[in-house]
Amino acid sequence: MSYSYEKISSNKAKLSFVFPAEDFDAAVSKVYQQMRKRINVPGFRKGHAPRKMIEAMYGEEIFYEDAINDLLADAYDAAVAEYKLEPVDRPEVNVEEVGAGKDLKVTAEVYVQPDVELGQYKGLEVEVELQEVTDAAIDAAIEADRERASRTVDVDDRPVQNGDTVNLDYAGTVDGVAFDGGTAQGQTLVIGSGSFIPGFEEQMVGMEIGEEKDLNVTFPEKYHSEELAGKAAVFHVKVNGIQVVEKPELDDDFAQDNDFDTFEAYKADVVRKLTERVEKNNENLTKNALVAAAVENAKMDVPKAMIDRMGDYMLQEMEMQMSYSGLRLEDYLKYSGMTRESLKAQNEPEAIRRVKTQLVIEAIRKAEGLEPSEAEIEKQIEKQAKDFGRDLEDFRNSLTEAQKEYLKDDAGIDMVMDLMLADAKVTKKAPEAEEPKEAAGEQKTEAAAAETEKE
Repeated sequence: MSYSYEKISSNKAKLSFVFPAEDFDAAVSKVYQQMRKRINVPGFRKGHAPRKMIEAMYGEEIFYEDAINDLLADAYDAAVAEYKLEPVDRPEVNVEEVGAGKDLKVTAEVYVQPDVELGQYKGLEVEVELQEVTDAAIDAAIEADRERASRTVDVDDRPVQNGDTVNLDYAGTVDGVAFDGGTAQGQTLVIGSGSFIPGFEEQMVGMEIGEEKDLNVTFPEKYHSEELAGKAAVFHVKVNGIQVVEKPELDDDFAQDNDFDTFEAYKADVVRKLTERVEKNNENLTKNALVAAAVENAKMDVPKAMIDRMGDYMLQEMEMQMSYSGLRLEDYLKYSGMTRESLKAQNEPEAIRRVKTQLVIEAIRKAEGLEPSEAEIEKQIEKQAKDFGRDLEDFRNSLTEAQKEYLKDDAGIDMVMDLMLADAKVTKKAPEAEEPKEAAGEQKTEAAAAETEKE
């Protein structure tokens, strides 16, 4: 048996195979032995019909397909390994010549990981919406801690005020007739939250515990129930109880509850954590901008199979993330009026971007000969163990070979990122709108997100 390789395009390869006639005949005989027990031929007990008789009845090609597949399986894998190809789809097989006593000639065309023509990826100039640790962000972080430390207390010495949480009973009618969903007991409502119909909460301000009152309201013109839209209604309400959220004072006592001696020490720690988070986010935002620029500068012809595979992965990723919240992708598709196919089509631009990012990162790593050292791989292991809250030694011993290879790839990505950052020129881009709380959010590098699909 012999084979040869031909590069058809930047993303497609052609492998040609020639199997000697005796090998093909032996493969056909083997298939005959396997299949004859399942073939009925009149005049012969099942499984005892001669090969020539079966071929005369069903055609001499009856055993060819399986014989070709048997011969090609190992030969194809050997050729792929020898020529260091990276197929991204199933091969398209064409039989060029076949027949008893003849050499079998077969070709297999397959899409492979495409060549990447890199453009500029060093010394890039990018604009990034760099974040800052603002007073508003610090205040928001402190207020979040304060809210977590707050408690709810009952109030019985005053009427309802804006911001109170009220326990109430209510019964609504339209033209004196009760309607579905208009009656409840022991309902809780934050006054001023806008959770109920406009005018409802405002009319409860000033009511005492135990007081009953009729509230006159009008349903919005655009309401989820067409029967009630725009209708005037009367709600008979009774206040069962009033509660308020009591927040702690921002003083040394509050700091001590958070394991600090003074409020100044507590606030300094908040600033430190925010600073570390913002610096990490800015680094990742910069890396994302650099990778996007490198992808824009590169040329490649991405096979549809790679995009489809990434699209399937993204659906699986979405399904898993939704399951963490107790949701199902099928329910989301039902309510949104979409199908898996339409959602996948909607995600295609992102799938293309992820695939291109992955290819460019790998091409840069190859072009620069970036191979992680044992120390750099160990650094990744230590980082992962810390992120998962695992004992380092236990985590290291639990890693499979596939997981070790994945961490090695992660280390390689970090080397590419460090290379691109080394001489990059980064200027700050003014954000469209300041959102202090988002400064505490964590960004992920696009390179890491794209590479995750390979795990």
